[in-house]
Amino acid sequence: MKLATWNVNSLAVRLPQLLEWLNAHPVDAIVLQETKLTDDRFPHAELQAEGWQARYFGQKTYNGVALLSRDPATDVVHNIPGFDDDQARVIAGTVAGPLGPMRVIGAYFPNGQAPGSDKFAYKMRWQDALHDWVRSELSQHPQLVLMGDFNVAPEDRDVYDPVAWAGQIHCTPQEREHFQGLVGMGMTDAFRLFEQPPKSWSWWDYRNLAFRKNQGLRIDHILVSEALRPRVQACVIDKLPRKNERPSDHAPVIVCLGEDTPAA
Repeated sequence: MKLATWNVNSLAVRLPQLLEWLNAHPVDAIVLQETKLTDDRFPHAELQAEGWQARYFGQKTYNGVALLSRDPATDVVHNIPGFDDDQARVIAGTVAGPLGPMRVIGAYFPNGQAPGSDKFAYKMRWQDALHDWVRSELSQHPQLVLMGDFNVAPEDRDVYDPVAWAGQIHCTPQEREHFQGLVGMGMTDAFRLFEQPPKSWSWWDYRNLAFRKNQGLRIDHILVSEALRPRVQACVIDKLPRKNERPSDHAPVIVCLGEDTPAA
């Protein structure tokens, strides 16, 4: 079973690229971030014509998330229950597959702007609420995957220049502590279950030839529950779409799950 996450940075712009990628990569489900579409403008018909069932939760100009799967997702939740939020950042649903029901949470974590800002304080509150909810979801859904744009580089090796980025947004101790809090409740960073090439990033700024210079961050992640950890066969970042004309600044991340296959 294959699952993926991709911050498409405007689905209206990137829909042809998404459809092309999905045709080349037969995943069972994918979560999208920054669709930047209101629900009435979501390309439901185009995706359905390609065999995708879409659940989506959007807003105008900013944010927006979606969950695409071959069979309709059930028990769909928008945003974090109990957390008052006017931003469309979370979609969750149960997806059928060869490994049984899979609870998939797709999330677009707040950027946070800068330490000490109001947006950073919001990010901390949002993540606190997310942790409480994920803990509750884990108790009900042993097979759970949390994936999306986390807007945090968990370790120095996830940053092209850790000295320059030290203490900056995405790399603050507070953000990294929150990430480790998810790990502490039994979630595993699927990408780090395997030996990976050095300088593996999932995001590159559009400015300063960052992609050409490979100056990026790994901020898009797939976390799996304890029950799924032994089933993780591979987790990779596909940087090829970043070479497209008018690309998203993020690359897709894919996890492959099998029948009780020990991870490396």
